[in-house]
Amino acid sequence: MASAHGSVKTCMSAKIFVDTNVMVYAYDRSEPEKQEKALQVLEFLAKRRIGAISAQVLTEFFVAVTRKIQQPLTAELAYQRVQNYLASWTVLDLTGLIIIEAARGVREYQLSYWDAQIWATARLNQINIVLSEDFNPGSTLEGVSFVNPFDGDFSLESVI
Repeated sequence: MASAHGSVKTCMSAKIFVDTNVMVYAYDRSEPEKQEKALQVLEFLAKRRIGAISAQVLTEFFVAVTRKIQQPLTAELAYQRVQNYLASWTVLDLTGLIIIEAARGVREYQLSYWDAQIWATARLNQINIVLSEDFNPGSTLEGVSFVNPFDGDFSLESVI
């Protein structure tokens, strides 16, 4: 799919989009229950090669783990983690089309811009599930469902 705004790369193997908060919890020792759940989710998706993240998520991840968690990672360690994610995960690019779609998400659905960009990236890359604690759990917006992996009854097997 291409337009004057840019192109969107579709990833047939990617089935689940992971939001920044899930990745950050994997490194946040101040939230041990969420840390363990995040590690389980990331490992499950990585082993099956069905997870996707975006350039936006990696950017937010680097800032959050070096500045916003109680025991931040060093810039060097965070840099290594970003390199590992780039090498082993499907990483979706930010395009002009995603930006305009995110703006539509803000206008039509009153999403925050950053949440709208997550939604737009998933939608335009034909990924129907977003794992995040930032959206209304169980809601679906134009074919994209939002699932909170930290809910007590969450099971990855039930969403794939």
